[in-house]
Amino acid sequence: MQFSESWLRTMVDPNMTSDELAHMLTMSGLEVEEVEPVAPPFSNVVVAEVREIAKHPNADRLNVCQVDAGTGTLLNIVCGAPNVRAGMKVVCALAGAVLPPGEDGKPFEIKVGALRGVESQGMLCSAKELKLSDEQGGLMDLPSDAPIGQNFRDYYQLNDLKFTIKLTPNKADCLSVLGVAREVSALTGTPLRMPTYQAVAATIADVLPVTVSAPDLCGRFSGRIIRGLNAKASTPDWMKQRLERSGQRPISALVDISNYVMLELGRPTHVFDLGKIHGGLNVRWGKKDESLKLLNGNTVAVDEWIGVIADDQQIESLAGIMGGDATAVSLDTQDIYLEAAFWYPNAIQGRARRFNFSTDAAHRFERGVDFATTVEHIERITALIVEICGQKDKTAVGPIDDHIVNLPKRDPVSVRTARAVKVIGVPLTDAQIADIFTRLALPFTQKDSVFSVTPPSYRFDIEIEEDLIEEIARVYGFENIPALPPVATNAIRIRPENTRSLFTIRRQLADADYQEVVNFSFVEQAWEADFAGNSNPIKLLNPIASQMSVMRSSMIGNLIANVRYNLNRKVSRIRLFEIGAVYLRNNIDQDGPLSVAGYDQPKHAAAIAYGPIVEEQWGMDSRNVDYFDVKADLEALFAPKMLTFAKVEHPALHPGRSANVLLDGKVIGFIGELHPRLQQKYDLPLAPVLFEVETSSLQQVSVPSYKEISKFPAVTRDLALVVKNTVSMQDLMDVFVAEKKINPICNILQVVVLFDEYRGKGLESDEKSLAFRCTLQDTQLTLQDDLVDAAMAALIVAAGAKHGAKLRA
Repeated sequence: MQFSESWLRTMVDPNMTSDELAHMLTMSGLEVEEVEPVAPPFSNVVVAEVREIAKHPNADRLNVCQVDAGTGTLLNIVCGAPNVRAGMKVVCALAGAVLPPGEDGKPFEIKVGALRGVESQGMLCSAKELKLSDEQGGLMDLPSDAPIGQNFRDYYQLNDLKFTIKLTPNKADCLSVLGVAREVSALTGTPLRMPTYQAVAATIADVLPVTVSAPDLCGRFSGRIIRGLNAKASTPDWMKQRLERSGQRPISALVDISNYVMLELGRPTHVFDLGKIHGGLNVRWGKKDESLKLLNGNTVAVDEWIGVIADDQQIESLAGIMGGDATAVSLDTQDIYLEAAFWYPNAIQGRARRFNFSTDAAHRFERGVDFATTVEHIERITALIVEICGQKDKTAVGPIDDHIVNLPKRDPVSVRTARAVKVIGVPLTDAQIADIFTRLALPFTQKDSVFSVTPPSYRFDIEIEEDLIEEIARVYGFENIPALPPVATNAIRIRPENTRSLFTIRRQLADADYQEVVNFSFVEQAWEADFAGNSNPIKLLNPIASQMSVMRSSMIGNLIANVRYNLNRKVSRIRLFEIGAVYLRNNIDQDGPLSVAGYDQPKHAAAIAYGPIVEEQWGMDSRNVDYFDVKADLEALFAPKMLTFAKVEHPALHPGRSANVLLDGKVIGFIGELHPRLQQKYDLPLAPVLFEVETSSLQQVSVPSYKEISKFPAVTRDLALVVKNTVSMQDLMDVFVAEKKINPICNILQVVVLFDEYRGKGLESDEKSLAFRCTLQDTQLTLQDDLVDAAMAALIVAAGAKHGAKLRA
């Protein structure tokens, strides 16, 4: 909401400076975003009159003007403007004047000088030269009654300021100068001066037939016919000035008057060209396959969700949003139909956004506009139209046709003084609250410290007790509420030693040469199918964009998108990680303290590596990252815990280069290379390797415990076992670990490492040989061969019993 300070002060003029006024508005909840002057600084510029004009003797396009600037003598000024004429009131910069900076950024000083041999004692100015407008339309043509010699800044009120207010959606009552003035009056106690006008009496009985067929769309529809207007009349300068300083571009008198009343009173109205309306008007919901060409030139399709105003042949307007081109007023318009209506906010909300544009009318109607003053506002706009566009003995005004169909009910809202005191934290009395409601013009009754307030017709934001408490706090003054620290017992708690923070995990991943990214939890639905095999993702009711319509159940899609983004910017080596929430369905029926029924929101940690294993260097050969590089990073992240890996079929991963990640036998994530199909679909030259695991498993760590270090030498034995191809290395490792737990002989086994895999000559086609290096050691004695042989034999027997393994010859 933008308006000029001078316009506001015509309605309420508190005894305070502009800065104090801006601060007060901000502290009351009407945040003043910007206060800027309506014109840049310039000096020694006055109102003048051109008395005589003669052609310049040495230039065809220049004129030599005799100008009366109130100095006592006529000034000789050379001017090249095409619209200069004798008797014209103009803006004159005298010698010594300093005008706003030009393109070079330096102030422009006017000096007495010669132009093509003729002395010029000043400069006649255009609006563009004074930085009042971007339009180059020649000299500013001032009204004939402009006083010669007056300072132009004073005459044109250029010492005014423009206020830009950022309003919250609930403060629709302040989307007008009157609304802001009401607030200022309530906050300061300064009397409010309402705009005054003389109601225009009806001189004809003409009424346009109107039918309101949709009472859930339109609660009240008022209108009147006005005939015999001069649409070519000029908009008064004072009105143009207020419109421009409110961010509105003057168009034509009828349109300008409608916009002016909207800014003044907060009432959007519409002016139809009466001669273009076929029959009467019908306010209804749209129908499928209907369309309308709007005032902005766009043609939009209409259906049952859109409210319209239609005549007997076609749609003429989108209800509460924008008028149609077919009945738009023009400079040839003589007869009009003036309309003011109350549209239900929920019948307007979202409609303009559907057509990818916004209008001032929709912005107001979807928040709520006063339904009790349609007739008064039509009277106000009628008075302005007749004053500006009326023609003597030609203009005729019809009666106001007011259709009251379905007005909102204003149920009283109660607020307890004790509750207000508790919420605001200030010891307010009944008298103070009563005074605040009186200043806000909120009708109320009081009984036993309970106030019952009936919201006015222009206040759609008062529905519950908290709304009234907000009003009390605003008027009392947020800056008057003391800032008190909370009083509570504080206890310093030590973080459990077996838990580490997400920050620690982030630091470890960063130490491993991964860079953190932060992505939206909203993703494309196709990503869920491709990367998670999820055909039933959690959909958003109101997505911020079409490509962000579902909640992610995996982070892979985000990381692949990050890789593509970097590849498009010529980054060849990419290592990224993210820690964040994923969103899954569950069967829980009730909400919990930290859960929502039907949904899980666990945190996951995911990382991706693409391109060379290290930056190009002389110390090692260049190669691309592979599965085992990322697996080593993941194992280091969980150390000292030992992970196990089991082959898995994952929709996003390579069938032969992927695995589930297991911790203590429980699946906590996955790791692998991107599936070739997805690598091709997402246009990746190389296959990235990635993992995703639960952060809850990462955060739990083992508490360090003392283990005796042996002083005796270790023994190393190699064990080559022949097994079927279907038996994995991990299967045998699990057997060795299990045997150590249950067989005391194997307690001396410390480490088992696979160092060789063999297939070929000497083995069957369905067999392979896996060679393990076993390290054995005791803390109490030097191992003898019989103990070592017994332990190795026990491992061979266990592997044979479980997987049919046999010692390779």
